[in-house]
Parts: sequence; C-alpha cells; structure tokens
Amino acid sequence: QVQLQESGGGLVQAGGSLRLSCAASDRILSRYTMAWFRQAPGKEREFLAAISWTGINKYSAGSVKDRFTISRDNNENMVYLQMNSLKPEDTAIYYCASHRYMEDYSQTTRPADFGVWGMGTQVTVSS
Repeated sequence: QVQLQESGGGLVQAGGSLRLSCAASDRILSRYTMAWFRQAPGKEREFLAAISWTGINKYSAGSVKDRFTISRDNNENMVYLQMNSLKPEDTAIYYCASHRYMEDYSQTTRPADFGVWGMGTQVTVSS
C-alpha cells in the first residue's frame, strides 16, 4: 500500500520558520492533488493548503495564505510546506494527504476527500 511520511516538525519560537516535508512511497501519487492539514488538541482537522499534480494550481486557507506556502517535487516524490511567522496558535500535529481520485479538479478542503494520510509531525510554537 502507498504511504506518506511527514518530517520537519519541532519546537520553534514565535516569529520563526519551519519547512515540513512529506515523502511518498510510490511515484503513482505524482498524479494526485496533495494537501496539508493540521489538528490541535480538542479541535477538528483543519485544511491548510493543496497543490495539483502539475504543481501549477494551488489553493489555501485564508487564515494562513500569507504565511504558508505549499510546493511539490514529483521527481523526488516530495511535498513541502514552508511556514513563516509562526504563532503559538499554529501548534498542532501537521498531516499531508493525497486526494482519493487521480487528476481531481474540485479544489476540495474536506478531509473525507483525501484517502491516503501520513502519521503526522508535531509543530510546537513557544511564547
């Protein structure tokens, strides 16, 4: 079965930056829209950003659009999330996920529309 694995989380001061990485186990995921979500304790899973299989089309949540940037490298089976100007309220477990259907054009933000998930990486922002 195809798998996703996040990395790059950790402890950072408010105002700092982190770059999260998501490694795919199979090249087949290069044909799927990929997305980043996060979930804090006591809260529902929150959509952050998504990128099409070509890397040209992107969409993101308005709350982080000016601070977070998604990108991908299909040759290396990788997806990234660059996070700048981090705030304590960004503290959460961050997940990457792939859409359920190949070459989707819906720009969905619903977790149920994504079928393959990583185990998550913890991001903690202090102060």
